[in-house]
Amino acid sequence: MKNTKVLISGASIAGPALAYWLNRYGCDVTVVERAPELRTGGQAVDFKGATHLTVLERMGLLEEVRRRQTGGADQVIVDADGRRLAVMSGEFTGGEIEILRGDLALLLFERTAGDCEYVFGDSIRSLTETGGGVRVTFERGAPRTFDLVVGADGIHSNVRRLAFGPEERFVRFLGHYYALAQLDAGDGGQMYNEPGRMVALGGPKAPSFFVFASEPLDYDRSDVEQMRRILMDAYRGGRWRIPEVMSKLPEVPDIYLDSISRVEIDRYAEGRVVLLGDAAYGNTLGGFGSGLAVVGAYVLAGELAAAGGDHRAGFAGYEKAFRGYAKVARQGSAGPFLAPATPARIRMRNWIFKRRLLFGAMMRMTDRFATDIELKDYGRLG
Repeated sequence: MKNTKVLISGASIAGPALAYWLNRYGCDVTVVERAPELRTGGQAVDFKGATHLTVLERMGLLEEVRRRQTGGADQVIVDADGRRLAVMSGEFTGGEIEILRGDLALLLFERTAGDCEYVFGDSIRSLTETGGGVRVTFERGAPRTFDLVVGADGIHSNVRRLAFGPEERFVRFLGHYYALAQLDAGDGGQMYNEPGRMVALGGPKAPSFFVFASEPLDYDRSDVEQMRRILMDAYRGGRWRIPEVMSKLPEVPDIYLDSISRVEIDRYAEGRVVLLGDAAYGNTLGGFGSGLAVVGAYVLAGELAAAGGDHRAGFAGYEKAFRGYAKVARQGSAGPFLAPATPARIRMRNWIFKRRLLFGAMMRMTDRFATDIELKDYGRLG
């Protein structure tokens, strides 16, 4: 297999999952991550359907993921007086297996760190394609040349910006923001809505989760104080336990705030550079992000191996096999569902969870999206 020296940008889920498969196929893999260390926090992520579980099984991760699963707790939807209105079941929110994002990231890191090079606290500064590779300069490290470069660095992908063009050409804001904050909110498991905003209280291990409608915001995603102010402003005047929750935000050392947006790009590859995960498929918060990342990594590595390392053929195979499956990321946004715009829409959303037939139809549709790919067995190549 040729083109075996590969640089992956991003050490969350997609990047280490790809590193696992590429290493298995004999590649020399380097993973660069802007954060100073592995990010072990974050919300729960889930896997659903035979396709997701088959890939986890082929990675030898399925039983370990099952062992660490959170259980997919129900969310009790309440009114401003704390009265129960409906239940968003753990089956709906947590798929077949739910695991904390940080636990999954750690599992993937542990499976790859011994055979792959990880460089934390650095980022790609420039990419220059040459006749036989890609010359990469870094913010801190010395320049290096790689055969292939993979952008697995999220919806605000630095690799996509450098190789394809500015973010505003490919990322479409969908009218909502979401935030995560680890705060002491008791046992959690309760969710409350007001028009255009939602708060779901987390437990001792899971962060509280916020979704709110907004015009586009201009802020620094590394500035915790700025994100704290945005979140407090968004929930000002709220009822139920919102004042209590907001009063605790100043004590929270870290807050994650980002837009609910969709990536709209007509190709995953540009020369020797290819995109994977949210960098390619977007982040609509529909519950498929981790599944797309893990299955996408499996398909990308497998197609490259099947093509003997020929990046043109391998990238084309990945695009052909995966684009139809990734269309689930274009099926709308979770924002209006989680934070409906009017009291009537909030009531309608709650009503769905009280109707078994409607809920069953939603679950069947979710299963269809999760399994809508012919999963090749690339095992003989490794």
